[in-house]
Amino acid sequence: MPEARGCIVVIGAGSVGCYIGGRLAAAGAPVRFIGRAGIAAEVADHGLTLSDLRGFHAVLAPGAVDFRTEAAAAADASLVLVTVKSAATESAGHELASHLASDVPVISFQNGLHNAEVLAECLPDQPVLAGMVPFNVVNQGQGRFHHGSEGDLEVADSSILDLWQPVFDKAGLPLQRHVDMPAVLWSKLLLNLNNAVNALSGIPLKAELSQRAYRRCVAMAQRETLALLEAVGIRPAKITALPPHWLPAALSMPDWLFRRLGNRMLAIDPLARSSMWEDLERGRRTEIDWINGEVLRLAERLGRQAPVNARMVALIREAEADGRRDWPGEVLLDELRSVAD
Repeated sequence: MPEARGCIVVIGAGSVGCYIGGRLAAAGAPVRFIGRAGIAAEVADHGLTLSDLRGFHAVLAPGAVDFRTEAAAAADASLVLVTVKSAATESAGHELASHLASDVPVISFQNGLHNAEVLAECLPDQPVLAGMVPFNVVNQGQGRFHHGSEGDLEVADSSILDLWQPVFDKAGLPLQRHVDMPAVLWSKLLLNLNNAVNALSGIPLKAELSQRAYRRCVAMAQRETLALLEAVGIRPAKITALPPHWLPAALSMPDWLFRRLGNRMLAIDPLARSSMWEDLERGRRTEIDWINGEVLRLAERLGRQAPVNARMVALIREAEADGRRDWPGEVLLDELRSVAD
């Protein structure tokens, strides 16, 4: 088994990858980043500046950051963290397969339900673990990445992690290990149903979640999803202060009551936004097919409909094509009600 002191490679080093890899590097771990040429140029000029809502702050000088743009740079990896967008999972897996030594652990820290499975098919000689990043990371430009909400890294339990747990602990990124990772991924997906609402609102997460109309939009999508999960016998894991089935009711509370009872949900940096908003802002394809789209595929398997999630997919598709991205909460809520009735 590779030693924990070997090179950790982060492939797909965007907001999440730069933050996680940067925290590990700031704690003394040898980290190599692989990502887009644009971010490579930013890091070459500015290095990495990492911060979080609890007051953490660290700066890595440009010369201290090993940032590459080709998958061949993973050849001497002892651990690989995959943070590419879901649409790029298969291509990243095939690229890694050409370069990784046998038995190098791979962890998928991506949105969606099945990325680890896709990677495992591409990487039959590697142990592949599903992971999940519950917190939001904002790319503030010039190599600055800010962790803007609560949560710890979640990962499928494995003895492989025994070697790496101290490395992540030292970096302030403790790994929460789970036997039933699919239940955890479904719980994250329930939370991520807010990504599309936030992207369509055009405002920061904290401001959006402070308005009942937007929260009720999320609650509608969650109720629809929970009904489908119940039909197939899937029980999402409890990864927040509230059990998953309580989330729609909590989000639907009047603002004054939500502010009193939902303090942890509002423990978000005032400038934080969803990754889907960032994708729209940068003209990139969003991960809507791997979030609300997963709900549609589950409904199709059951021979049922998921009209609220289907409408959210359609609205994000329109936004990707330069459609509306400034929906007031009540207007968006009426739009979703019109298809749910």
